[in-house]
Amino acid sequence: MKLSSSVFALLCLICEIVSIALFLRGFFPVPVKSSFSDKSKVSDFPAEPQTGSGPNSSKAPVSLFKRVVIVLIDAFREDFVFGSDGRRFMPYTRHVVERGSSHSFIAKARPPTVTMPRIKALTTGSIPGFIDVVMNLNSPALLEDNLIWQAKSAGKRIIFYGDDTWVRLFPKLFMEHDGTTSFFVSDYTEVDNNVTRHLDGTLKRDDWDILILHYLGLDHIGHISGPHSSLIGPKLMEMDDVIKKIHASLISKESEGTLPNLLVLCGDHGMSESGSHGGSSEPEINTPLVLISPAFRRKTGFEDPGVLEQVDLTPTLALGLGLPISKNSVGHLIPAVFEELSLREQLRLMQINGHQLSRLLQDSNPTFHNEDGYELFRVAEKSHGSWMKLYVDGNTSEVLSNMGKKVLKQYLEALKAMSSALSKQLGKYDMYSMIMGMIFVLQVLFLLLLAMPEALSREAVVDVPLASSLLSLPFYLLCLFGSALHVLVCTSAGGPCYLCSLPWVLVFTVILLSSALMCALVSMAARRMPTSNKTPTKGSNWTLSELDALLLIGTVGHTLSLASSSFIEEEHQTWYFLLNTLCLVVFQDVCRKYFREKRHRDKEEDEGPLLPSSAKEGRRESFSPVAELGMSPGSEKWLALATPLLTLTCCRLLRSLNQTGVHWAHLPDFGHWLNSGDHKAFLSVLAAVSLVLIFVLVQRHCSLVSKIALALGLLGVYSYCAAVGNVLFPWQHSSRAVSKGTVEARFVYVFVLGILFTGVKDLLHSQVMSSAVDSGRLKSRGLWEVYSGVVLLVALLFRAHNLPTLACCLLIQTVMAQFIWKKLHYDAAQTTIMHYWFGQAFFYFQGNSNNIGTVDISVGFVGLESYVEAPAIFLTALSTYAGPLLWACHLLCFLSSQRDRAVMGLGHGSYCFALLRSIPAVFYVVLVTSLRYHLFIWSVFSPKLLYEAMHTLITTAVCLFFTFMDQERLARP
Repeated sequence: MKLSSSVFALLCLICEIVSIALFLRGFFPVPVKSSFSDKSKVSDFPAEPQTGSGPNSSKAPVSLFKRVVIVLIDAFREDFVFGSDGRRFMPYTRHVVERGSSHSFIAKARPPTVTMPRIKALTTGSIPGFIDVVMNLNSPALLEDNLIWQAKSAGKRIIFYGDDTWVRLFPKLFMEHDGTTSFFVSDYTEVDNNVTRHLDGTLKRDDWDILILHYLGLDHIGHISGPHSSLIGPKLMEMDDVIKKIHASLISKESEGTLPNLLVLCGDHGMSESGSHGGSSEPEINTPLVLISPAFRRKTGFEDPGVLEQVDLTPTLALGLGLPISKNSVGHLIPAVFEELSLREQLRLMQINGHQLSRLLQDSNPTFHNEDGYELFRVAEKSHGSWMKLYVDGNTSEVLSNMGKKVLKQYLEALKAMSSALSKQLGKYDMYSMIMGMIFVLQVLFLLLLAMPEALSREAVVDVPLASSLLSLPFYLLCLFGSALHVLVCTSAGGPCYLCSLPWVLVFTVILLSSALMCALVSMAARRMPTSNKTPTKGSNWTLSELDALLLIGTVGHTLSLASSSFIEEEHQTWYFLLNTLCLVVFQDVCRKYFREKRHRDKEEDEGPLLPSSAKEGRRESFSPVAELGMSPGSEKWLALATPLLTLTCCRLLRSLNQTGVHWAHLPDFGHWLNSGDHKAFLSVLAAVSLVLIFVLVQRHCSLVSKIALALGLLGVYSYCAAVGNVLFPWQHSSRAVSKGTVEARFVYVFVLGILFTGVKDLLHSQVMSSAVDSGRLKSRGLWEVYSGVVLLVALLFRAHNLPTLACCLLIQTVMAQFIWKKLHYDAAQTTIMHYWFGQAFFYFQGNSNNIGTVDISVGFVGLESYVEAPAIFLTALSTYAGPLLWACHLLCFLSSQRDRAVMGLGHGSYCFALLRSIPAVFYVVLVTSLRYHLFIWSVFSPKLLYEAMHTLITTAVCLFFTFMDQERLARP
């Protein structure tokens, strides 16, 4: 079966996407959960030692608090309370921490540090799977055992105000609730006012037991302008006033003979230096936890807060309210909360928590007997029984007290050890799905590699022996073997298995496809075996130039570097180095062409490259800066010589704009300097100059109507930045936001759609034109107009300080296309690899990293008044991958404009994109499989795996567009 290179590459990428999806389904494990489907009950409590087997031996402990108020502030960093900001902006809270009846801790949140998984951790005590970062956008109801359900079952009356994620997770469990949308990050005022407006009335009422408040404004400010914004201080002061009001009300409600109240101040996650979250940096995982109650001893001064896990709050609140601990909780109680209780009561609470953890450990780990924590708990239980025997006998000596403290210490060590063991286990992998997904992606990669000579030949056609494979005996044997293996795995699998839950017809189709691919691979490999009488195929003999060697070694070397967690965290450094090296090699090629090989220039132009181009025709029809600027033709070589140096200069400046990675992300950069209030005027000038440069570089390929639309659209972009307070108009004197920028953004969207419509219309019109020359010219213009519309949309989504990144991207594309790729006659494969490298580098120039915390979700709400899932996801993905996408679109436009190259160039470009994306994706799938128990698997490797999967999906969409435009190749018989 013969396929064009573009169609072949597209089909390979589609298979790869399905394979990666299957691998991800198996890799992200099911969180540790008890096999018992029911919830914890009071009857599950263990009997207290030496108290017999009567009904009171296993009764629940009494509630220690009458009312509990939980104030959860989204993106609440620990330094906002315990650092200098706490002293400045939260004076009342800081006073209570230093002098009040309180306990203060730094609660560590496990990645992913996004809201929904953190709420699940706080209420269930379990550590959610990393895939919950995807479910964060549409949270389903939480069915597993949790604190809210236990409180409701015990008759507690619960009121909730705030993030509507709680309402979706716990439907019908709140006596009263008012949810606010958590994803509309442009609003940081009303979203909190809608919570506080209920406060006065609710605090005066006596018909509730638990009040939960989830404030979102601080998180939204972080997404908009970062943790050092001028908006942070007023918001922290607002939160301090809320704490003061609640604390005063709880104190006034207390009276003699009643149980004390408890106020809990906490955060779900922190905030990175860029204002986002999702990763594992210290500012993202460290959150404050302040417990305030008259039941605690009053402090005499500031003490360094202790460090604990965020999940430790769940069993603490459960036992403090006299409730059973959730079955899947991996946390241990906080001893300081119960230190005022009698020794017997403290030991009883420790025993209950230890019994719950030991049961979970037994249920989730077949080798639980080998765990140190389990053995420690058994020893502590025996010691507890000995202590209770003395206590029941009426022994009141100091020996009993010392022995009790020793047992308490044994219990605490056992709880910490079992909690740590359960936390490290996290979940169970679906190895069957992982291995099958890995086999499929390996088959796709080998298929791409074996097809390379044909895919990059002059014909750009790949002969895949798929039909003959279906009639071969090995194919049927492989199908039989695969079916037998599937039955064997599904009947003996003790853990979760996704493939075993699928319909048999679908699984058998997958087995057929895998078997056919394996047979096709063997046939193609046999066809590539060298023979003595084999005649070389026309156009398939290549020579490896210095540039080819660099591109090959650089791509493979970068892929191998991903085996280290540090290289993943600082991957941008690798791309910066490769880009600098590429510029130096190109500089060497320019020198060779214009200086060392001056005598042979005419001969070289006659011979042409591997993929020939009509140089004379290209000079007549394409834009030439030399002719436009009125320079002499002799100055062309100096402009070509300056191009790699200009590229190096731009790249060095862009590196200083956004600090990314992990180890040095906290260091100040030029972007922070621009976004500070004192330099708003300079940022305004820089943004305006960048927009003017964007217009000059993009408009030259557009029609008059598109040029006008582009100019008005870029003016709308500046107006939007001014409306949200990022830049200033000359007549403005205040940098405060005028509005949310909704009208201005929609104004730009109109022109984006207009330009895209004009470009698509030209592309469709070019398909029905009879003249090949006119059709090619109209097709090229249509592509450039579509590209211009994408550039305008990206300019709207970028933050003001990132507009120079977009301008430099377009500038490098222009000079490289005019003076390097055209003049040095690089073939389509070389040009594609260079575009890919530039796209990867600009991904990091934007400020992105392999940390989910650098994803700017605020762009998903540009021009929207409320959260709409589909456009929010699309805009966020487009903004995140703007660099690779713009370079891929430019490659499509560039290859299409080169008429003699376009016949085979689009197919070659599509194939190279597929191969370049498959190599790191396959390598990374194999890597995470072998390192699935690595210490940094969830904090470093899992986010990178999600980035690779998303990048592969976007590359598939790009190759789909390449295939659509490759009409001349598809029409050829």
